[in-house]
Amino acid sequence: MTCDQVLELVPLYFYGELAPGDEERVEEHLYACQECSREMERQRALAAALAEHQTPVPNQLLHECRADLMAAIQGGAPRLAQDRPPGPWKLFLQAMAHSFEGLGRLRQPVGALALLAIGFVAARYTMNKPGTNAVAPSGEVLNTVRAIQPEGNGAVQIAYDETRRRTVSGRMDDQNIQRLLLAAAREENPDVRVQSVNLLKGQPESSAVRDALLNAVAHDPNAAVRLKAVEGLKPLAADPTVRKTLAQVLLGDDNSAVRMQVVDLLTSQRDDSMVGVLQDLMQREDNSYVRLKSEQALKAMNASVGTF
Repeated sequence: MTCDQVLELVPLYFYGELAPGDEERVEEHLYACQECSREMERQRALAAALAEHQTPVPNQLLHECRADLMAAIQGGAPRLAQDRPPGPWKLFLQAMAHSFEGLGRLRQPVGALALLAIGFVAARYTMNKPGTNAVAPSGEVLNTVRAIQPEGNGAVQIAYDETRRRTVSGRMDDQNIQRLLLAAAREENPDVRVQSVNLLKGQPESSAVRDALLNAVAHDPNAAVRLKAVEGLKPLAADPTVRKTLAQVLLGDDNSAVRMQVVDLLTSQRDDSMVGVLQDLMQREDNSYVRLKSEQALKAMNASVGTF
């Protein structure tokens, strides 16, 4: 990976949102590149600053922001007169400036993130509240506000994503269908993820599909999705990256059905590198089937059941 590619992935890597393959490549680059390692440290410092510097927000802040935003959208004057005492919004900005005093180069990005979060919440709340004059999405068009920037004189610049719901159909070898299925594998709806992984598992030869299956089996909170992902990885049982991920899943997954499928897959062929994993599993496993399969595999490799 190049430095530019890694720098784009650093935030996703920090929050654990990368596929296992990409995560390994980023780690290898960070180990060898001091500049990118420093950028990773800046990411950690930013997260720590956000976690530590919390400013109490006045109870009327959302109401004030919503009203000011609506006035700006409609082209009217600001709701508060200039000679009135500072409102909650201004007090909040002053408090933010005081809280982040001394953070140096982190002050601007942290303040920008805070403003973006407040603007996003206010805009979404305003657009969804019944009885307001905001322009509501019509038909099948969905709007998501991404950023708000006051421009003065009552004007405001709003950046938003406009999504139009569509229905498409096609064969599995259609690139657009594959792209949508890969995106669906990360959707919030678990039923959508199950259906997506169930279809993707028929194409494990694709590196993108393999990474999606590995990500699902290692990180998806729904056991049904993880089971489908294990099924899809069966043709790749000899792949070292797949085996490494499955070994971690075997020792960490809290669902016995997932562990059963993983131990079956890992023990389907002789692999002496799995001895330590299986021995470790025997010390903690409470499922009799998983213990039996692990014991049989260890005996086939002439290895002891316990560790010494």
